[in-house]
Amino acid sequence: MNAPIDTPSLTPDDIKRFGPDPLAMFSRNLASVEERIVRACARAGRARETVRLLPITKTVPAHILRFAYAAGIRDFGENKIQEAVAKRAELANLAIDWCIVGHLQTNKVKYLTRFAREFHALDSVRLAEALNARLDREDRSLDVYVQVNTSAEESKYGLQPEELLPFLDGLGRFPRLKPRGLMTLAVFSTDLDKVRPCLERLRELRDVAVKDHPAIRELSMGMSNDFEEAIVQGADVVRVGEAIFGKRSTPDGHYWPVAAKP
Repeated sequence: MNAPIDTPSLTPDDIKRFGPDPLAMFSRNLASVEERIVRACARAGRARETVRLLPITKTVPAHILRFAYAAGIRDFGENKIQEAVAKRAELANLAIDWCIVGHLQTNKVKYLTRFAREFHALDSVRLAEALNARLDREDRSLDVYVQVNTSAEESKYGLQPEELLPFLDGLGRFPRLKPRGLMTLAVFSTDLDKVRPCLERLRELRDVAVKDHPAIRELSMGMSNDFEEAIVQGADVVRVGEAIFGKRSTPDGHYWPVAAKP
């Protein structure tokens, strides 16, 4: 039984989106996601404890996230650093581990390094340099996942697969960064035959990379529509938002920005 948490009153808009009892909704959805993870692990012949659920809290208002905390969620994954900073300030009295999973501009690094536990979208030497320098000032380290574009879509951020090994070879120059593995965004599709090759590609890249870079062990891949297949393909971290918090009112493209063309 979770300890009682102070939760706010709801506005009409809150009720329209999350229902009259967000705590019950989130608890029910978490249980459903947990069942799906257990089944996927059984299908893959994996132990349940080998998969970590990272709830993605983007677009969920800070006051509503108090209900998520009351439901037992402690890891909050955010795409936009500005949104994460504002929520962290409003939820400062809660023991939350903040994870940034979306593209980060170098001029926003100073905000991330003050509080984030993990960063799942490291995709350039320039960003690695900026993060390491700022982490030096903060006298701390940061767990990072290197983002790879496995879908070959120009709209996606991330290293090209052929760029990965040279990039990893150079990460030793940035000792404040603690690589944990690779991250990808698969093709946005309900057709798993289109999604699966992206997941398989990331696993293959990890299997090659780990030979010379033993810290690159984990795979952060899979979202609400495909996390079960991601688990079968070897995901260690699944990033699940809508299956827990309900459908977002903002299109996904707003939170997974289009990569600028060179």
